[in-house]
Amino acid sequence: MKREKFGSRLGFILVSAGCAIGIGNVWKFPYMCGEFGGAAFILIYLVFLLIMGIPVMICEFAVGRGSRLSVAAGFEKLEPPNTRWHMTKWIGVIGCYLLMMFYTTVGGWMMYYCFRSVRGEFQGLSSDMVAAGFSDMLGNVPVMAFWTILICIAGFGVCYFGIQKGIERVSKFMMSALLVIMVVLAVHSVFLEGAGAGIRFYLVPDFAQMKEIGIGNVIFGAMSQAFFTLSIGIGAMLIFGSYIGKERSLTGEAISITALDTLVALMAGFIIIPSCFAFGIEPGAGPSLIFITIPNIFAQMPGGRIWGALFFLFLTFAAFTTIVAVFENIISFAIDLRGWTRKKSVLVNVVLISVLSMPCVLGFNVLAGFEPLGAGTNIMDLEDFIVSNNLLPLGSLGYVLFCTRKNGWGWENFLHEANAGEGFRFPRGLKGYVSYVLPLIIIVIYLKGYYDMFAGRGTGVLAGWMAAAVLFLGFVLFCATKAVSGQEK
Repeated sequence: MKREKFGSRLGFILVSAGCAIGIGNVWKFPYMCGEFGGAAFILIYLVFLLIMGIPVMICEFAVGRGSRLSVAAGFEKLEPPNTRWHMTKWIGVIGCYLLMMFYTTVGGWMMYYCFRSVRGEFQGLSSDMVAAGFSDMLGNVPVMAFWTILICIAGFGVCYFGIQKGIERVSKFMMSALLVIMVVLAVHSVFLEGAGAGIRFYLVPDFAQMKEIGIGNVIFGAMSQAFFTLSIGIGAMLIFGSYIGKERSLTGEAISITALDTLVALMAGFIIIPSCFAFGIEPGAGPSLIFITIPNIFAQMPGGRIWGALFFLFLTFAAFTTIVAVFENIISFAIDLRGWTRKKSVLVNVVLISVLSMPCVLGFNVLAGFEPLGAGTNIMDLEDFIVSNNLLPLGSLGYVLFCTRKNGWGWENFLHEANAGEGFRFPRGLKGYVSYVLPLIIIVIYLKGYYDMFAGRGTGVLAGWMAAAVLFLGFVLFCATKAVSGQEK
């Protein structure tokens, strides 16, 4: 079966950026900025994007373009005989399915809040009423299920038409609209009365405040956000590398995608942080910032119905482009492994993902008593923990090791693929950094994530979970070792 290709370079960049640009950019980034001191956090974040995020993305793209397959089959094609690298494909396969088991629910929330904003349901409500509305939604199974299934059907509907006629066409429109909406919202936000203090907080580094918060905390927060924002590690980017030609170098493309992803994150901050300062609201309010704090701001704002609708439309586009991108990965698994047609894979998976999303939906109501990670947690927290704290970093570690080790694809093969075509070249002199320093950074992020999650729950609990973390890490390192009958490349 002939593999599809993107119709244009712009299409590839916008689709890949749409995968990277998701809820983490417009939800997590602004409140992390608020929590970790604003501009000082941003500076460190940008450094880690450059030294960590971009190299891992290039590795993932290179495996995709070199194999012309999804993560489900790419390692088999590129690995030397008698090696174990193909075992790491399950990080990508499981990761994509598990990500969509909760991301579709949050995407449904965005669509529902856009619908409510258009109807003007937030106008005239008190803060308590807005908060109660969010709680009511979480407790309403039919509403939650309807919007989750709707976004599943819409996402797979786009993928049904293929790369050029479906994903590329829709992503071009949505990403263009998203950028225009962001500019309009950001301009409106910065001209609000009292927004000047928020702009200064956002743009002027305050290293004294950074020291007060804890330099180590700010650095690790920026490092973690830079790592997770690009959706690297589970093959979500790899698939789009498999659809592009060799006209352009992968380093240049990765830089363009990262720049666009960063622009959206920074613009989201310009929308949210000055607005918070203008209305005297704490910008580091955490995840509730989007569904409770922001509707409260728009409820107080002249023309808030319009601005609120635009804001949640922007969030819907950000979530939907990611969902479509990961759905394309899921569809490709059956195409590459089982030889299914695109139509069959779409029809089977739209039902499968809709069903698999229901535990997350029910975790806020019927199954609310199930607290898998301790008091106050739910099924979404568990699914997010498995993906964000385990599969993304471990998958990224696998790509970096595969592209640098002699018993893997190897540094020379990686460089040849990454540097094919016009544009920026990946520096040959970075071999030592990519081979040893970058894996160490990823391992630190991975283990620190476990420590932060369980450090306050007792020594026994922490020791047990850290042992589990080391066990999972051991799986990737085991795959990276030469098999008994393996041959040096």
